[in-house]
Amino acid sequence: VNLRAVTSWVGIARLFAVVLSCVAFSLVASTGRFEAPYGTWCMFTWCFCFAVTLLVLLLELLELYPALPLSWDDFTSAFSMLAALMVFTSSVVFPATFISSPCSSSVCARQAVATTVSCLCFLAYALEVGLTRAKPGDISSFLSTVPGLLKVFEAYVACLIFSLLDSYSWQAGLQWCVAVYSICFIFTLLIIVFTIGRCLSYIPCPLEKMLVGYNALALVMYVTATVIWPLYNFKDTSRPKPCGSDCTWNKHLGVTFLTIFNLIAYLVDLVYSTRMVFI
Repeated sequence: VNLRAVTSWVGIARLFAVVLSCVAFSLVASTGRFEAPYGTWCMFTWCFCFAVTLLVLLLELLELYPALPLSWDDFTSAFSMLAALMVFTSSVVFPATFISSPCSSSVCARQAVATTVSCLCFLAYALEVGLTRAKPGDISSFLSTVPGLLKVFEAYVACLIFSLLDSYSWQAGLQWCVAVYSICFIFTLLIIVFTIGRCLSYIPCPLEKMLVGYNALALVMYVTATVIWPLYNFKDTSRPKPCGSDCTWNKHLGVTFLTIFNLIAYLVDLVYSTRMVFI
């Protein structure tokens, strides 16, 4: 038994994440009000993060992870980053969807406490990301470096974009934007999977230089999407009234901001990757 799995700072952060995610989905489940896609997503996030983090703790406690055919450090780094992003999204989406003012009933109180606990759970995962992030000069695991963590962020933001693309006009410019989101997501996901699966050695070209080239190409593609998407969707179009949570105009606006976030992420990724390779 490896007691450091639960007594180190990383282990303690994981223990807090397990407890807090369990409390969050238990409180929401007790209210019985987590219907609709947003509520289902929040419940899935807390349950998924609870289950995987508990599994990680058990595998490290019993020292069973070396038998797995994957890069354990890359897997745990990628998961902690993904969990932080998922829990942060749920901490914003859940109160915005289910908590209304004034909050006076017992159900609303439990929802408010669940939101607070979810925010603390996000901090626990963010602490784990900070503790496991590779220090300058340490390249033991790619996904624990800044470019590796940005790969997880880019893939997750692309998933959020896809969730908002339920309705759009099939114009050539918008089809190009969807192609940009899809192509960049697929290649980023392949990089993450190949890294965790220890398959990068099979790539018949220098990985570092390939990543620099890919980041440059993805940055150029996202620049075009950042210009074309709002141009086609908002030109000569005003926000309708009323415009609720399922309003198409709001979803298009959300895609615009998420595109900008990914554009910035690919820019930072390119800068860091270039420094790692050439400097």
